[in-house]
Amino acid sequence: MKKALLGKKVGMTQIFDEEGKVVPVTIIEATPCIVTQIKTVEQDGYQAVQLGFGDVKERKVNKPELGHFKKNGLTPKKYLREFRLDSIEGMNVGDELKADVFAVGDRVDIQGTSKGKGFQGVIKRHGQSRGPMGHGSMYHRRPGSMGPTSTPGRVFPGKKLPGHMGNVTVTIQNLEVIKVDLDKNVILVKGSVPGAKGSILKIKSSVKA
Repeated sequence: MKKALLGKKVGMTQIFDEEGKVVPVTIIEATPCIVTQIKTVEQDGYQAVQLGFGDVKERKVNKPELGHFKKNGLTPKKYLREFRLDSIEGMNVGDELKADVFAVGDRVDIQGTSKGKGFQGVIKRHGQSRGPMGHGSMYHRRPGSMGPTSTPGRVFPGKKLPGHMGNVTVTIQNLEVIKVDLDKNVILVKGSVPGAKGSILKIKSSVKA
C-alpha cells in the first residue's frame, strides 16, 4: 500500500465522461488529514502512519488522547486511523494530506461501516425465497427446515438464519478515481462505497491494481 487518506462520504451523483457516457460516482470529502504519529520498525515493530480527521473540542477528548495531541503540538482530532505504508519517507508529524494524494485513474480500496438494518429475517438478510402466500399454507417467511433430525441432533454453525444485519466493516476493492477537485477538496470515485452519508471512510491504494 503506497498512499492513504481519510474521508467523509457526502453522497452519490452522476457525471458524464469524455465519451458522453453517464458514470455513477460517490463524492468523498477529504478535508485535510493531519499526520498525528509516525510508527517505525525500530520503535514499534512495524511501519505505519496515523492520520487524524475532523476537529473536535478539547473537552470532548479524554486525557490520554489529549496528551497524545499536545505532545506533538496538534489540535485534537475526532477520528484517528492507522495505515501501514510501504514507505513513510518524507512524512512528518503535523503534515497535511489533501485530496491530491490521489490522481485521476488511480485504483483505490475503500473501507467503511455499512448501514445497520437491525434484526432481519432470512428473505432480506440472505435472499431466500418465501413460501406460498395462500391462507392454508401457514408457511410464508419462515427460515425453513433446519435439516438434521436425531443425527446429529443439532444445527450446524453457519446456518443461514434470521439475525442482526448490517453495521459491519466492509471494504470495496479496486474502485477508480474519476475526478479530484482540490479547490473543494473532494474525490469522486466510480461506483458506491459502504456506509451512510456523513460516515468516515478509509481510502488506500488498491492491493489488486
